[in-house]
Formats: sequence, structure tokens, C-alpha cells
Amino acid sequence: MHWFLLILAIAFETVGTTALKVSDGFTRLVPSAITLTCFVTSLVLLSLVLRTVPVGVAYAIWSGLGIVLIAAIGWTAFDQRLDAPAIIGMALIVAGIVVMQVFSRTTG
Repeated sequence: MHWFLLILAIAFETVGTTALKVSDGFTRLVPSAITLTCFVTSLVLLSLVLRTVPVGVAYAIWSGLGIVLIAAIGWTAFDQRLDAPAIIGMALIVAGIVVMQVFSRTTG
């Protein structure tokens, strides 16, 4: 169950960050409200995950996958291009998460 909650936390954080971009510095009401709602929901879900998953592992997965997803959304929705070093760096983030899940005993 905690992995499902972590996936939900990542999804809410991703939607919240996307809405933050659209909020134009919190000058647009609806995207600003979506941002705040999603961030609070994401943190509540993350706090529930921290009951069973070590904080370092949960935060690494939450922030790492959030970075990759936001970069993909920025690329597709906002035409923000990524260069080769950025793509390689994100591939390393994903590889690190896979290594933690497959080989570490601390992932819960």
C-alpha cells in the first residue's frame, strides 16, 4: 500500500508543479489553487509513506521521479528542450531508483 501512496504523492506533486508553471507566479487563481491543493495532498501522502519507508529512500524516489516527470511535461507541454547532459542525468536518476528498489534492503 505504501508504494501506491508514494506513486499518488508523486502524481500530485507533478500536477502541482505543472500548475505552478501555469499560475504565472500565483497571479492566476485556478492554477494557484490547484498548485496549493496538490502540494498539500502530496505532502500528506508522503507523510503516510514515511510510516513504513525510510525517509531517505522515500524522498529520493519522490523527488527523483518528480524531476523526471516534470522535465518530460516541460518538454512536451511547454516546449522546454533538454540537452544530452540533462537527459543523461535524468537517466542516472531513474537508474539510481531502480538500483535502490532491486538491490537495497532499506526500501521497505
